[in-house]
Amino acid sequence: MREDADAARRPLPQETIRRKRDGGSLAAAEIDAFVSGALAGRVAPEQVAAFLMAAFLRGLDRDETVALTETMMRSGSRLSWSGLDGPVLDKHSTGGVGDVVSLMLAPAVAACGAFVPMISGRGLGHSGGTLDKLEAIPGYEISPSPERFRKVVAEIGCAIIGQTTDLAPADRLLYGIRDVTATVESIPLITASILSKKLSAGLGRLVMDVKTGSGAFMVDLDDARALARSLVEVAAGAGLPTSALITDMDQPLARAAGNSLEIRTAVDYLTGTVRDARLHAVVLALGSEMLRLGGLVASRAEGQVRIERALSGGAAAECFGRMVAALGGPSDLLDHVEDILPRAPVCRPVNADKAGVVTNIETRAVGLAVVSLGGGRTRASDAVDPRVGFSALLPVGTVVAADTPLGFVHAATLDAAEQAAVSLRKAYGIADVAPVERHPVIEIMEAAS
Repeated sequence: MREDADAARRPLPQETIRRKRDGGSLAAAEIDAFVSGALAGRVAPEQVAAFLMAAFLRGLDRDETVALTETMMRSGSRLSWSGLDGPVLDKHSTGGVGDVVSLMLAPAVAACGAFVPMISGRGLGHSGGTLDKLEAIPGYEISPSPERFRKVVAEIGCAIIGQTTDLAPADRLLYGIRDVTATVESIPLITASILSKKLSAGLGRLVMDVKTGSGAFMVDLDDARALARSLVEVAAGAGLPTSALITDMDQPLARAAGNSLEIRTAVDYLTGTVRDARLHAVVLALGSEMLRLGGLVASRAEGQVRIERALSGGAAAECFGRMVAALGGPSDLLDHVEDILPRAPVCRPVNADKAGVVTNIETRAVGLAVVSLGGGRTRASDAVDPRVGFSALLPVGTVVAADTPLGFVHAATLDAAEQAAVSLRKAYGIADVAPVERHPVIEIMEAAS
């Protein structure tokens, strides 16, 4: 009888769809009933698809997006980090090419006294995924038990793993339908998807890295600003203080693209072997904002000094090495990275086809070339070849001769290498006049009060 009474009080799914279709605002209880019903099987997949399309076309206001975020967060378990003697912080990027920042940022921030339980994702479209990079490390376990995850974070300060099945399962359900109904590119739905997982992770503070440019999902700067504003405001409404940095993805952030090659880049960065200026600027900006938001420093300038010290003194590298070993990887990765990581059998330079200055890079095309090499997926079931990709990519503003290598292609076969070389040459714009470059950190959006 009670189940019948509960069912009678629930809004009809088609009425919820109709109200949103006609531009109305939905109450939090109505959103909760619809999403909970979808997860329980009371709301049919075609009704979920209709609701998502209505939300895509009509939009969701701040309160509706907060309600959707919190409903998805409550659909599964929530991690607790009670007992730690420092702030629990995280960073999330909207994705790009050569975006290897998480691998350096998590241990650097942990070395400054924070705890960073970073739950990351796989590559999507042309963008690389942190989990795919980490799986290039032999033995690294991206899905440890919750107990092991907590232990590594508590003892080392950071752990980078994948989303577990019991965190925000409603997000996985909704995203799977969005992916096949052309409703992915919705700022409220993107916001709720990102933040529901971060709230489930039990964070105290969050810093978002919203990418813009030719290699970003938000190519236009105004769209990136709109997404950053939505993330900051909705996170505040859900009780998670969040700042957002808008950063440049008009060229690959690191000079490598490809899973094993990006792990090498991260190790070189952490050990001080090679530290590219653009990549370093983004790491410092994100790290200092995390420390400031977490109350470990009073200003961003002080935060940058702390992050620099953790890097130059070796504490960040040590933290990364310990994390890798604690999650099943080799204990000597930092010392023997070239021997441990898998290498592609073919490595060839990709020479420029004329002299001039690199004026622009179609960064999305570079990412798609990595996917074509086997370094990403065109279907969820595809295996990823961790060995393939590009290294030593020249940045915008570089002067080149007709035989200067734009980069090196790493491939499984000669034919694949040649095809990828053609794609890389097409992605590089070369002219006579040097471009005006923008700083990799474009602006910062403060956490909402």
